Amino acid sequence: MKTKQLLKYLRIDRWPTVWCPGCGNGIILKAFLEAVDQLKLKKDRIAVVSGIGCSSRATGYLDFNTMHTLHGRAIAFATGVKLARPEFKVIVMGGDGDLASIGGNHFIHACRRNIDLTVIVFNNMIYGMTGGQYSPTTPEEEYASTAPYGHIEKPFDIVKLALSAGATYVARATVYHYNLLVRYIKEAIEHKGVSVVDVISNCHTYFGRYNGMPEPYQMLEYFKTNSVTLQKAQTMSEEELEGKIVIGQFRKEEKPCYMDCYRELQKKAQGR
Repeated sequence: MKTKQLLKYLRIDRWPTVWCPGCGNGIILKAFLEAVDQLKLKKDRIAVVSGIGCSSRATGYLDFNTMHTLHGRAIAFATGVKLARPEFKVIVMGGDGDLASIGGNHFIHACRRNIDLTVIVFNNMIYGMTGGQYSPTTPEEEYASTAPYGHIEKPFDIVKLALSAGATYVARATVYHYNLLVRYIKEAIEHKGVSVVDVISNCHTYFGRYNGMPEPYQMLEYFKTNSVTLQKAQTMSEEELEGKIVIGQFRKEEKPCYMDCYRELQKKAQGR
């Protein structure tokens, strides 16, 4: 798709972005816009909510109904939007730190309740905006500004976290696998219930620089060579999967979503 077709979805007067050249955030943003365009969604029926962080600045560049909210609270705000305007497609954009750390409780309960939201996780495995501190998804033994001798904590696996908490649509892609990313975002937006798309992205400025990949192409090459499909992963041993990024659609199932249950409760309370 030609980039010019997507300009109608952007607030060009807010450009240039604050993102570093080559940042994966731009790839995710374009994939989201391409998904919206292919679905032919109306701009005034889309709400995009973000918290705080590099990735959360995306809402400032999008010409939809957007909210740039508090650190970790994007899902809470988005839930309110969806309850007030159930006809809207409500999308949450946030980083691994924003959604899985300070916002982790909101994340797991959104999955548990099956709230009709699409959550796109910009997972670059580090805190990019505040100086390269390790995040909940930083792999063991990797380096960060707050882990100069190597990270000793076990990371969250966003996909496993979403699955165990009850999310009804869960997928993962990397910014290298662009076409797959567009497909998963489309499916997530169309899905009724909570949808989580974990996008492994590059922050070469911090994560890459600390871990021997200071250029964007080096991190993209890493994603290419270290990713395996879910189907292939199911034939591999734990030892073979060590250090691999498993990509694919992990769950897609239909269950009553919170919004429908809430409306039924309203009717019951009103004696209808």
